[in-house]
Amino acid sequence: QDDKVKPKVEIMLVDRKRNTIEGTTSYKCIRYPKKSTTGSARPLAQLMRLLDLTHEAILDGLPATKRDIFYKDVALFKTQKVVDNLVDDLAATFQIERSDLNIRASTKGLISGAGLTIQLLSGEVIQLIDTEGSIIPAGEDIESFSVDEDVAWVLIVEKEAVFQTLCRLGITDVDSIVYSRLFQGKGYPDVATRHLVKSLADALPRTIPIMALVDGDPYGLDILSVYKYGSLSMQHESGKLATKRIKWLGIWASELETLGIDRDNLLPISKHDEKKALSMLLRPTSQLPEKWKKELVHMLHSRRKAEIEILSNVP
Repeated sequence: QDDKVKPKVEIMLVDRKRNTIEGTTSYKCIRYPKKSTTGSARPLAQLMRLLDLTHEAILDGLPATKRDIFYKDVALFKTQKVVDNLVDDLAATFQIERSDLNIRASTKGLISGAGLTIQLLSGEVIQLIDTEGSIIPAGEDIESFSVDEDVAWVLIVEKEAVFQTLCRLGITDVDSIVYSRLFQGKGYPDVATRHLVKSLADALPRTIPIMALVDGDPYGLDILSVYKYGSLSMQHESGKLATKRIKWLGIWASELETLGIDRDNLLPISKHDEKKALSMLLRPTSQLPEKWKKELVHMLHSRRKAEIEILSNVP
């Protein structure tokens, strides 16, 4: 028998990172055995273990978070990112939502504003207040919500410190303000936050603006694009997560000079900022408008960026 002839397993999964062109589907393959310095069985074992835990969650009818799954087999999965990617890969491959797998992400977002009441499937009612934030529940837990007629706008804020300051100032007396808590050092929104923003935008009249306040740097603009167009890695769920009518309120670094803020008070862009900006400029206008690209080009030319907190320096 030829030693080179070995049984082979090949499992095709949708490659979410390469599915950036509408109507096209790219795939990646998990193979066993294959030449590998770290062992070729681990990727297959991780996938099989995840399928087993997902099947268990569906049969038991008990939702599991990605974090729950990771801690069920830390030795095998090694990192949380492995679980996160595999769950989203499976959902994209089966062309279903992650909630259909009975798996959800942990919620991180906050919302405040007495004009909104959230009714959960459990019967619990979340009555928001103006002076502090409430944790945004997972979308699949929400039965309905009601919005007062006097709500005039919705504001999405990138940073918790800014969110808490606005709450203390009572800016949400009759309005709503949504905040996406910092995640891994950046304000990228979780699924629950994006789902609620999308639901609010669909329910509210078009005359009520949905606005976003993010840092005037490449990462702030990328956070805004996730709200407006969906994340590149979760395009299969963008229909229920992307809020196309969000307006960029600020920070516009190109306008700070007109507000009397000196260039020397702005932060220099880092190598990471530059790399991020250059990669974003390659996106099609359907995912990054020309006006946003011009703002990125301004940052690259001026070598400066602005955080939301710079507004406290406005004369």
